[in-house]
Amino acid sequence: MHMNELDSLVESAQQLFAQSATPADLENAKAQFLGKSGRVTELMKGMAQLSVDEKKSRGAAINVAKQAIEAALTARRQALQDAELQEQLKAEALDVSLPGRQRGQGGLHPVSLTLERIEGIFGSMGFDVAQGPEIETDWFNFTALNTPEDHPARSMHDTFYVEGGTPEAPNLLRTHTSPMQIRHAVQHVKRHRALLDAGQPMPEIRVIAPGRTYRVDSDATHSPMFHQCEGLWIGENVSFKDLKVVFTDFCRTFFESDDLVLRFRPSFFPFTEPSAEIDIQFQDGPLAGRWLEVAGSGQVHPNVVRNMGLDPERYIGFAFGMGPDRLTMLRYGVNDLRLFFDGDIRFLSQFQ
Repeated sequence: MHMNELDSLVESAQQLFAQSATPADLENAKAQFLGKSGRVTELMKGMAQLSVDEKKSRGAAINVAKQAIEAALTARRQALQDAELQEQLKAEALDVSLPGRQRGQGGLHPVSLTLERIEGIFGSMGFDVAQGPEIETDWFNFTALNTPEDHPARSMHDTFYVEGGTPEAPNLLRTHTSPMQIRHAVQHVKRHRALLDAGQPMPEIRVIAPGRTYRVDSDATHSPMFHQCEGLWIGENVSFKDLKVVFTDFCRTFFESDDLVLRFRPSFFPFTEPSAEIDIQFQDGPLAGRWLEVAGSGQVHPNVVRNMGLDPERYIGFAFGMGPDRLTMLRYGVNDLRLFFDGDIRFLSQFQ
């Protein structure tokens, strides 16, 4: 094969490599020239019949052509890789002029914000915060609160009973957080038993008990799971007047309105006597002039004081119970309680 034929071979390889659109096509083209049966390989085999001098000159020329073909192959292989990379970069391109994708920032649920606010306000008045079990015994949930079995008031507390306990003392999901008042008071009395036995005054019991509660009830203003916050203040000289002052101050601070008017309306609760519903009236805004019930309250019943381990002739106090869910609805102007528990991020994010 003459030199011009070798040049033609290199040119043919270059053209075929250039026409290869994929790496697979390029490998097939490579095999036609540099494979075991390729044209360059056949040329190398054909030198066996030549003389030593011819082998030297012919071999050198074929090597030059082979190197040129290999260089064209490498160049085309790199070109295909670069083209593939450019396509990938184009497909995954980022528009740096767009705003960044920020990680969403979480926040507290509106009812949790209300509970924190309640705890902060009462904490400034010297009230401790008590927490306890949501699965409660019949004794703490009803009997200790002057609501024995078959008492008519139990019909107002349709509840969820759970496994455990006995038929005489079943376990249940607590229907209010009042059981924590009893639990906290009993522990308080135990800690100061020596003072009581010596006839010395015991430090006052001043506590709130916020938490989840459960009743068989569900509509726009009631949920099977809801929140309550009970309050208790027991001492030797705690009167109904103290209740009015404390709760009025709380409501005006919570709603940030010094013009808020409170009304204590006579009512009945088995664990207080006398008892009163607490209504509030806004002086401006969409609810101006309307009376809205926000809590129940009263002087702690002597039987309840006795169940705490105290002498009702010496110790007296008041208790109240309110619904943080209701307060949250009033504070934020929401008219359907179920919205708070649907888990819709679009709704909940408005309160962050």
